[in-house]
Order: sequence, then C-alpha cells, then structure tokens
Amino acid sequence: MWRVTLKGLLAHKLRLALTALAIVLGVGFVAGTYVLTDTIDATFSRLFTQVSKGLDVEVRSKEKFGGNQGDQRRPMPAALRDRIARVPGVRAAEGGVSGYAQMVGRDGKAVTTGGAPTLGISIATTPELRQAVTLRSGAYPSGPGQVVVDKRTASKEGFKPGDRIRVLFQGPPREFTVSGVVGFGDADNLAGATLAGFDLATAQDVLARKGVFDGIDVVAADGVGPETLRDRVSAAVGPSYEALTGEQYAEENAKAIGQFTGIINTALLAFAFIALFVGSFIIVNTFSIILAQRSRELALLRCMGASRRQLMASVLAEAGLVGLVASVAGLGAGILIALGLQSAFDALGLGLPSTLVQIRTRTVVVALLVGVVVTLLASVMPALRATRVPPVAAVQDAALPVAAGTGWRRVAAGTVLAAGGVALLLLGLFGDAGNALATVAAGAVVVFLGVAVLSPLVARPLSRVLGWPFARWAGEPGRLARRNAMRIPRRTASTAAALMIGLALVSMVTIMAASLKASFTGTLERTVAAEYILSGPAAGQTGFSPEVVRRIAREPGIEAAAGVRSGTFKLDGRDRTLQGVDPVAYDRAIRTETTSGSLADLARGGVAIREDVAKERGLKVGDTLPMAFPVGGSDPRPVRAIYEDNEFNGSYLLPLADFQRHYADQLDLFAFVKAEPGTPPAASRAAIDRVVAGFPGVQVRDQAEFKREQAQQIDQILVLFYVLLALAVVIAFIGIINTLALSVLERVREIGLLRAVGMTRGQLRAMIRWEAVIISVLGAVLGLAVGVFFGWTVVGSLDDEGITEFVLPVGTLLAMVAAAGAVGVVSAILPGRRAARLDVLRAIASE
Repeated sequence: MWRVTLKGLLAHKLRLALTALAIVLGVGFVAGTYVLTDTIDATFSRLFTQVSKGLDVEVRSKEKFGGNQGDQRRPMPAALRDRIARVPGVRAAEGGVSGYAQMVGRDGKAVTTGGAPTLGISIATTPELRQAVTLRSGAYPSGPGQVVVDKRTASKEGFKPGDRIRVLFQGPPREFTVSGVVGFGDADNLAGATLAGFDLATAQDVLARKGVFDGIDVVAADGVGPETLRDRVSAAVGPSYEALTGEQYAEENAKAIGQFTGIINTALLAFAFIALFVGSFIIVNTFSIILAQRSRELALLRCMGASRRQLMASVLAEAGLVGLVASVAGLGAGILIALGLQSAFDALGLGLPSTLVQIRTRTVVVALLVGVVVTLLASVMPALRATRVPPVAAVQDAALPVAAGTGWRRVAAGTVLAAGGVALLLLGLFGDAGNALATVAAGAVVVFLGVAVLSPLVARPLSRVLGWPFARWAGEPGRLARRNAMRIPRRTASTAAALMIGLALVSMVTIMAASLKASFTGTLERTVAAEYILSGPAAGQTGFSPEVVRRIAREPGIEAAAGVRSGTFKLDGRDRTLQGVDPVAYDRAIRTETTSGSLADLARGGVAIREDVAKERGLKVGDTLPMAFPVGGSDPRPVRAIYEDNEFNGSYLLPLADFQRHYADQLDLFAFVKAEPGTPPAASRAAIDRVVAGFPGVQVRDQAEFKREQAQQIDQILVLFYVLLALAVVIAFIGIINTLALSVLERVREIGLLRAVGMTRGQLRAMIRWEAVIISVLGAVLGLAVGVFFGWTVVGSLDDEGITEFVLPVGTLLAMVAAAGAVGVVSAILPGRRAARLDVLRAIASE
C-alpha cells in the first residue's frame, strides 16, 4: 500500500501542487510571525543587557500607574540618593530623569518618530553608568546649553557636534548646542525613539523634574555582589521603593517588549489561522475530486484484497506527505516573510539593531505540526468517502460522481453549527465571557463552518439566479456554465466557501470602518463647539507644550482655548484614566450636559464623573471619590459634577490645578479653540497660526479638516487589514483555479464530445470562464451576507465605546462582488487553456 500511495502522489503531483501552495502560504505566515517576534525579543534582550552594563542596582518607586502614555511611577526625592550612597557596599549612586523632549529639524519641522517616544534623559557621570549611552562622536553634555542626540536622528537630520538645535519641552522651546552623538551598544537608537541627552541639572530643569528623580542607579563597591547590594539598599529605602539588580532590570525591560511582541504575535497568527482555515476547504475539494476520479483504481484495490482501513491509511498518508512537504517549504517562506516584515519596520522608522534571525525549535515544530495536522484533518472526510467505493465500481466505465445531494443530516448539522456559532458570537460580544476575544473568534469559526455545511442548500438556486444573465446573453457557453455550476452544488459551495470566508471578513472590516467614521463625525458635530482642534505630530500619541494653549487664550478674537491632558489614577486598586481640563474653557469648547452640579464648580477642586460611573458606585454631588495619584499619593476628591455621556468625554474630568499637582508630565494631547462670536474665520485662524509658528509639530485643523484626517487614519488601518486578509483571498483564488483544473480533467470525455459536436475552443474557454465567475460571485454573495451580520453584531456591541452608527457602504460592497467576478475571470484562464488544448479523439476515447 505504501508503494501505491507514493505512485498515487507522483501521478497527481501537478494536481496537488496548488493545494500545497495554499498550505505553504498559511504555514509561511505562522513561521514568519514566530521568527519576527523571536528576533525582536532576542534583539531587545541583547540591547537592554548592553544598556544595563555597569548598573548593579536600580532603585525606583514601587507603585506603578499604567495607561496610554506608558507606565508612570512616583518621582523620588533627591534626599533618597544621599541615603542610598551611605549604604555599605555602594561605590556610587546617581539619580536620573526622563521626559518629553522633541527636537526640531533643519527644515523647521518637529522630528517625528511614527509613534515611538521622543525622549529627553539625563546622562550619567559615573563611568560605569555611562556605558548605557555610547559616545559615537563629540563629547558628553556639560552645562545648560549642551545636548547629545542619538545617532539615527543625527544621521537623518544632519546633526553634528557644534550645531545649534531647537528642542520642544513641556514649557517653552529652548536652543542647545550639540555636544555629541550617542548610540546604545551596537544600536543607533531605541527602536525608533529619538533621544536628547542633558546633564542632570539641565534635564531636571527642562523635563519638569526639579528636586526629584525617576530612578536611582547604583554601582557596587569591589567585592560586593549585585544581589547582596540589592538587599542592603532595599532595607535602607523602605517599603515605598524597590531595588532590582541590573540583570533583573534588563530582564524586566525585555519582558515589557515581549508583551508588545506578544500582541503582534497574536494578531499575525490570527491572520495565519484564517489563511489555513481557507486552505482547508481547498484540501477538501482537491481530495474529493481526485478520489472521485480514482474510484475505479480504489475499487480494483478493494477487489485485490485491500481493506477499508488500508485505503483510509493510504489516502491519509498522501495528505500527510503533501502537508509535510508544503510545511517545510512554508517554513522557508516564513523566514522570507519575517525579513520582509522587519524591512517594513525599518521603513516606518522603527529600525531594529542588527542581529541574527532567530529560528527556534518551537517555530520549526509548530510550523510542521500545523501544516500536517490541518492537511490531515481536511482530508478525513474525502478519505472516508473513498473507503465507501464498492468493488463493483472496478467494472464501471466512469468515475463515481461527487455526491450532489443535501441530506437531512447535513441540514441538521449545519443548523446546529450555525446556531451554536451565533450563540458563541453573541456571548463574546454582549455576555460575560471569561475571554471575550477567544469566544468571539470561536463563534466566528463555528458560524463559517455552519454556513459552509448549509451552503449546498442554496448553491443550486443561487447558481441558477446568478447564472441567468450569462445563460441569456452569453449563448450556449453561458447556459452550459450555469448548468455546470448547478450540477454538483456541494462542490460549487465548497469552492465558493473559501472565497466566502475572505470576503466576509473584508466586508465586516469595511462596515466597521464606515460605521466608525460616521459615528465619529456625528459625535464631533454634536459635541465640539470649538472651531479648531490642535494636536501633536502623531495625532494624539505625542503631546505638546501647554504653553501653546496659554498663549492662544491671550490672543484677540479667541473666546476659549481648552487643552486636554491624560493621566492614570488608582481606584479600588485598579488603573483608571482621567482627563485634565480647565473647567471653564472646556465647558465652552465641548458641549457637556450635566445632570447634577456644574463643570464650573470644578474650579474649586474636585472631580466630575460620568453618569454611568455615578450610578455604578452610588455617588452624588458632594460625595468623595477615593483617588490615588502618581504624585502625592492618596487624595480623595469631592464629586463636583455628574455629566451625561456625550461620546467624547471620558469617565473622569479633573481640573488643571489638581492635575498639575498630581502628575509630573504636563502635556496637552489635544486642544480645542473657540473663536469669539463675530470674529472672521481668517482672523481667528491667523491668531492661532501666529502662536503655533513657535511650536513646530503642533497641527491646527478646523472641524472639516479634522474629520478628513480621522477618516484617513481609519482608511490606513483598513488598508492594513485588507493587506493581511489578502492572503486568504489569494488562497481562495488558488482554490477556484484548482477546482476548475481538476473538473476539466474529470470532464475530459464531456469536453471532447462538446468539441466533436461543434463547440469552438473560444466557446469552451468562455464556458469555463463563466462557470468560474458564477462560483466567485456565489462566494461573494455568501460572504457579504455573513460579513454584514458580523458587522452588525460587532458595531452593536461597541455602542458604549462611541460607535453608535451602523453604516452599510453599499457601493463598496457591490464593488467587492464585481472584484470577485474579476477573480473568477482570471482564475479561469489556465483551466480554460488546458481544456481548449485537449485532443478531441483522445478525450472522447478516455474513460
């Protein structure tokens, strides 16, 4: 039987090539994802080890506040450094600070990073600690007028020692002389972040850290181990602070990067799973058709004594070998995919230090297992059907046809699967599932399986309807194409199912994007009274100096200028996000309806909370909310106002006076500017532009411009999803080609008879082309139906997140159907040519 298996593979190697290609693409994405994230992890582990070289102990505040802007810890008093310096075994203790510092390029524009931080840091003076920042040229900074810049920024902007540059801070911009250019071990920067380094006194001044440190670095005396010194320092500083060895500090930083790469890993593996899921339909189709064509061969084996178990093993062995070869090829493709993704990081300005590509044993094992297991599972049903071939088929003249019926078992199984999938989907979106994302994903998979099982029920009538135009206007080739699509609805549905999955996901994402745009536009029009919106160069990811708002507010013709800052506080031991605002100016710029109290009352200090928070906690105006902040610790604040959800405000509003007292970093993420009534738009815009001219990187937009920018950002994300989902569509495209090619071989005699009775080669190619179009459009219609349902349920579940409008982009969805038809035309080219080249006499004589 093994020899029979190998000969079967060799006899059908061309037929199996496209099936293997689908597995290669899916496995390649899996392997590429692991190789990329493992390489990033190894790179940063090495980098942080280099940066921590010379550091024996790191001291910092114990309590951590997370949030959108990264982790924050309470600053430490300068006196703590002196206490640490007196600990036995400490040779040197040096405090350090970091914060926002954005350089201005030679072109007068702020140097942006594509989302990475724009860091300002203090440069250590202790020789051991200076190893963290390697001097490439020039000298370390000395005095209030000097700065060092990272090598990547220096090369990109043309900075060199002796140049004068401008740097933006929380306060007014300042000018410095570049004293040197630095790197980090072998790396030119920290994963795309820009770095401006100052001496300690200057850094504390410009980064708003006067009299405090963010961390204290400790160097051990000779003969004192890091662990011993850590324990001594920990005992000296007390329970409010923690001490880590340099190795622990490097491992923790690398672990934080690992959490980030874990998100990338999960996201990319999800798309790889989609590709493999789509590929499994191709495997089912391919083996079903090939085994139907080999029915006489299988029957002869039964006549010669082969058992059903042996036939089953033979078919599964073929599938396993195909999966293994494809998985090995996919592993190689994965390395190329990882290198391509790494190049994309470089193009985005998130360049990684050079290191060897990491190919771990886990990557190899997972890639091979995934490819082989998916192939085997997909081939089980065709293999079972192969064992049911009766020995009498050996004396029949034709292959046994693929089953065309849709029995009650299929209807029952499909209905149960679809209903169960919808239940899981709704539980994940609206219920209290433990892992909502996993529940939603499982529900989507089960829904797809249910629809795929039930699709033969609608394949015949839909093919009849979709094929009607071709039967009417394309003559006999169109009528034959329509009949071919209707002939075996199970095969037609299975072929269309692969495309259905891809287009269902594409249409769902498209609907979500359109709904998000409409919801944002509606919220902006209802909520924002200001005419102008200011943001940093990274659309809210990088803030800007509050000095901008202060100066604009003093300009003639401006009624209100309200900056919005973001911070994290602790409530019931959990991190919560709040917004810091000027209550009076904010109330004029943003329409906020209060149900109790007034935003103006925040001028006396306290907090305003959203209505749902008040109901959840049973709070009313005058009650106290227990809050703990990064600076100042616990500080319960009285509730001054309760406001309705306007889909724009967050859950908590803190007045600027309290925000400034409790947070070290003071950056506006956004600002809203309202002109005085009667002020011409040109005059108000000119006033704002005069101020902003001194702060490069601050972007000013009116409401219409802001709407367009937000729409563009959503479109960019949409394109990213399209690119990733394109892999599934490509595999579906391969599946259509494969099915048509195999069906041509299956219908050799039929094609020969058609040619014998007068059908031309052109008509034959047209018949196959229209059949492919019908199948593709059928997949598109099913995909859009499922995608619209998914989009509706997901948008409905995000109502509390501000997505309140459900929009059906009809034009875009119809364009997808047209694109699916074009895919059918292209996929029919090779099978059509092959059919047209068949020798008529041999085709008629074939069995």
